[in-house]
This record gives sequence, C-alpha cells and structure tokens, in this order.
Amino acid sequence: MIKIGVVYFSKTDVTGAMAKAIIAEAESQSDVSVIEHRIEGHEIIEGRFEKTDVFSLLDKCDAIIFGTPTYMGGVSAQFKAFADATSDLWCEQLWAGKIAAGLTSGSELNGDQTSTLQYLVTLSNQHGMLWVGLDSAIGFKDRGINRLGCQLGVVAQSSDGSLHETDLETAKYLAQRVVNLARRLK
Repeated sequence: MIKIGVVYFSKTDVTGAMAKAIIAEAESQSDVSVIEHRIEGHEIIEGRFEKTDVFSLLDKCDAIIFGTPTYMGGVSAQFKAFADATSDLWCEQLWAGKIAAGLTSGSELNGDQTSTLQYLVTLSNQHGMLWVGLDSAIGFKDRGINRLGCQLGVVAQSSDGSLHETDLETAKYLAQRVVNLARRLK
C-alpha cells in the first residue's frame, strides 16, 4: 500500500480545493491511502505548530504533498509555523528519501507563486526528500494542464475564490506523478 500525506493551509479554499483534487485522484487508486491534514489556526500556539501527532502519521508516508497559498511572495504564516515545527524531524532526517511535491495559489497571474514553490523545494531538500514537479508545459505536447506554465509544482490563480478547471486538472496530474513514482520506488 502506497501512503501519501497531503498537508496544507487554505483560507479562501482555492488551495484546499486543489488539495482535495489531489486526494481524490490519489485515493482513486486501489493501492493508495491518503493522510490529509489541513492546518488550522488553533493548532498554532505562540507562533509554533503544536499538533505534532501529525508528524508521526506523515513519518509513515511514502510521499508528502505540501500546499499553501502565496502571501506576500511566500508561504502563509500558518504553513510556515508547520514547517518550522518540522525542524525536530530534520535533526533525525525522518523524511529522507520520501517523495515531495507542492501546490500554491495566488490572486494574480504573476503573484510570485514560484517563490512559494521554491521555499517548498528548499524545505523538502533540507529533509532529504525527492522533489517531483510537473513534466508538462502548456502548448508543447499539450495535455490540457499547467495553464500558468510553472514546472516546479501546481500553481493556481484566482482573484474571486473560484478555481479554474485547468488548475484542478493540473493538481490531479501531479497526484498521478507522485503515485506513479512512489510505486516505482517501493
């Protein structure tokens, strides 16, 4: 059984809808189970994510997909509190060798969402994880995905809280890539 963790924060639910699409796509496979954790504000005490039982669940995963909206050119404060709390895991390299991937959303077409994904890549590499991006650019062997052309991960844009169908399809595609790679590595 392949285990995929999906950890995300979402305020307007654009990022949440992408995370749910990833979860549904992964769970559509008979050999995949998903551990979902939506980061909530009450889990953060004095700036630190305190729900550390989530980490023991993620330790058992073959892959972890991170999701956060892009706020002011980076991850949300809520996601950053989660990321900072993973430093205890980093010391032991408990996530080393796991697959990692990410998704983000922003209100503008070029709202520095790539900076957010770069942070997620750095976080994953610090943990010794193996990052998976997209292998499909819009227009070239077009699969009808990756509308905004970011190869690092899934980027969505929404200024009104609605999610473009292509961005949802891109999230599902990333789930397929993560699952397929996890199968190969298992």
